This record gives sequence, C-alpha cells and structure tokens, in this order.
Amino acid sequence: MSKSKKNAIPIGNAIESEKISKTYISGEIEVQALKNLNFVVKNGERLVILGPSGSGKTTLLNLLGGITSPDEKEGSLSIFGDLIQNYNQKQLTNYRRERVGFIFQFFNLFPSLNALDNVIIGIDLLKKKLKSNLDTLEIATDYLEKVGLGERLFHYPSQLSGGEQQRVAIARALAKIPFVGRNFLLLCDEPTGNLDTETSDKILDLMIELNKNEGITCLIVTHNLYIAEKFSTKILKLKDGIIQQ
Repeated sequence: MSKSKKNAIPIGNAIESEKISKTYISGEIEVQALKNLNFVVKNGERLVILGPSGSGKTTLLNLLGGITSPDEKEGSLSIFGDLIQNYNQKQLTNYRRERVGFIFQFFNLFPSLNALDNVIIGIDLLKKKLKSNLDTLEIATDYLEKVGLGERLFHYPSQLSGGEQQRVAIARALAKIPFVGRNFLLLCDEPTGNLDTETSDKILDLMIELNKNEGITCLIVTHNLYIAEKFSTKILKLKDGIIQQ
C-alpha cells in the first residue's frame, strides 16, 4: 500500500451536532450548560473549543467523549455516523474505549508504572476486548518513539518532566489507533495548562504532526487564544453555552 493511501484521512464528517443541549438539575434549579449547538467537524480536522471559564467547553467535551449525554428532548449528536445519544451505558463504555482518546491537563499517569507500562495498560484491555493479535509491547514502544520518548521507556513519571509526562499521555491515547482505525477522536482538556510556554509549544507542534500523520480528528478545549490560533484548522467559540458567530 502506498504511503499516501496509508495516511489518507477518512472521507466524511467526524461530528455532526444539531440542536444539542445539556441541562443540569440540582434540586429545583435547572442550569442549561449548552443551548442548541449546531456544528460539524470533518474527519481529520483540528477543532479548538474556545471560551472563558463557565462557557460550557468542558461539558461539550464530555458529551463528545461519551462521559455524559445530551438532553433527550430534541436534537442529535452523531459521531462517525452513529447517534451516540441513543447509546446505553454498555455502548457508551465501548465507544469511549474504541473511539476516543483523552488527554487531560494533569496527565493522569500511574505513578507506580514506567512510561512503557502506562501505555500498555491503556491498550491491553482493548486488545482482549477486540481479540486482536497485535503486539501491545511493540505498539506501545512505537508510539512512545513517535512522541520522542524512545530513550525514556523505563522511566517512571517522577523521573520525567511535565512535558515528557504529557507525551506519555499522548502516546497512551493514540496507541489505540492500530486496533480501532482512524475513526478516532483525540479529546484534549487544556492539555498544556500546566506546562511552560516553550514546552507547551513543543507539545502543540507534536500534536499537529501526529494529527497529520495519523489522520485522526483532534479537539482541544482552551481559553487561550494563542493555542487556538496555533493549533486549529477550525475554531468554535462558546459563551454561556451558546456558539458565538
């Protein structure tokens, strides 16, 4: 297979949102965190969800990641052609495992595991679930090398810098791709928020490179305009749960 074919981005839309809302209820108080969101994200795009604190950014990320569900009254949320708001809990679990990679601000690595084992643990259950013959050790090593940590495989989080720990988290998320293909969302919640400016730039450059090479769809939630302008091929601005034109 030629390299151009191998790296071809799947045709079509990764995300289609039509009149999606999310309301939280606390006692007798209703808070509408998201209000009638309409947007489309194509396969392979880099979407930045930009807005101030409390604008609904993380709520939207949680909806796209299957962590929470939209209001049932109306609207539709389609991911790779499937209406995920109709999923039951088992289907949502499978969706999160097979179609989503999460990268958080605080890395969420296991401190007692080295870099290699932190990646392996993220894909070992996937291998068993899908009854795959792929070699998890080989894949974990390959993705750590992709993020520039080939010499740090056996280092523990306490022995790694903040930028290196974030690279492990990126490798762990992306190492699912050989098992599930490129219909895959990389969802990032302020992924460089705890990093200095230089390291943040390197992480963003790395994610842009991996997005292009892997052909997957990437979303970053941030309030930082610089990150939005550097990373995005498309920006969605939120304020008070509403998309700003």
